[in-house]
Amino acid sequence: MFKVPNLRHLRAISEVVKTGSISKASETVFLSQPAITQAISKLEKSLNCELFERASDGMTPTDQGEVFSERIDRALDTISQGIADSLKQANGQRKSNVQRYLYNITTTQLKALIAVSNGGSFTEASRILEVSQSSVYRAAKDLEDILSITIFEKSSNGIQISKAGGILVIASKLAFIEINQGIEEIELLEENYKSTITVGCLPLARTCLLPQTMNQFLEDYPDCQIKVIDGPYPDLLNHLRHGNIDILIGALRFPSPSTDIRQETLFQSKNTILSRKDHPLQSKEKLSISDLKEASWVVSGLNTPGRSIFEEIFTAHDEEAPSRLVEASSQMLVRELLMGSDRLTILSQHQVKRELDEGQFRILPFECRSQSRPIGLTMRKNWHATSVQSYFVQLLRQNGVQLMLNLRHCCAYFLSKLNTLSL
Repeated sequence: MFKVPNLRHLRAISEVVKTGSISKASETVFLSQPAITQAISKLEKSLNCELFERASDGMTPTDQGEVFSERIDRALDTISQGIADSLKQANGQRKSNVQRYLYNITTTQLKALIAVSNGGSFTEASRILEVSQSSVYRAAKDLEDILSITIFEKSSNGIQISKAGGILVIASKLAFIEINQGIEEIELLEENYKSTITVGCLPLARTCLLPQTMNQFLEDYPDCQIKVIDGPYPDLLNHLRHGNIDILIGALRFPSPSTDIRQETLFQSKNTILSRKDHPLQSKEKLSISDLKEASWVVSGLNTPGRSIFEEIFTAHDEEAPSRLVEASSQMLVRELLMGSDRLTILSQHQVKRELDEGQFRILPFECRSQSRPIGLTMRKNWHATSVQSYFVQLLRQNGVQLMLNLRHCCAYFLSKLNTLSL
């Protein structure tokens, strides 16, 4: 996150790409020609590649220079928008010369902003950045002075970032990610496939979609790394919006919970009522709503799609939902509770495919009308994936289509079984 070059040097590289000239770029970014030359040389050395081809008539970007310049421009646009939104939040300033702020803000100041936001204090921020506390404090205060708004507020728990500052925190994180992805794309051009993809995973993607996709992906890119983060949906969504994860996989939410994300449905997951294989209700040819109401249940927490689906089973029959409930989000815990009791649960068939295949769980004969959930991908609207990330998303889409076809086959079989029982 913090291996980001000086912002002014990055602007200089972008201008050299656009103008093809160090002298013209010098006039735009207010750096001397020797300073720009030195900055380019230093960056090329750290990246172990050439960003430009030098000639007597100017500078032509290499393929590496082109992709890196594109990421620089995206990063600078993100910071500019973050500055504009922060000023609007702080004092209602709708129109301002954002560029004059951008020319004065440094990478060091934005690093300090992110570190204080993550650490909650200047002391912790100095530890994160491995610099003195006075250096972090000075950089933070310089940022406030440049923007003339309050960013850092004292609280009983330490330092709190203001609402305006919070907007700039997100923009800075996303901008730094763009730069890091630019570096990653340079490495990909050098056939150095050591990318890292960070995935947020919800329960409905853990058992089939994600494991299958990861295995396929790592066969083709064995040197890449995939980090999987589990957690409640609000936490994972927050991580996604802040750039801490690249993709969120699992049940989608409608309406969309945020304007800066986009959702893509891969398949519809049909839910069924499940019990252990020798549950007393397995002896019945068809269950009634009374049978379900009298049963004990393991369900997901309040205000989750799974809980809503459970409650809709009963409201559809003008009945109140049962009160003998255990709330659990861990699939392992749900499994053990069902195996050791007469409790029921409602889950997607593919979510418990292994338990069904091994005969540990059985589907109870009760048709849950319209009890399906859209499963898919949630991504930032402005996310521009690298080629390796795009391939991973492509595999998710392909496997999602295959799961949808498999689920349709299973549902058709289950419905035919119900029709046979009703006869």
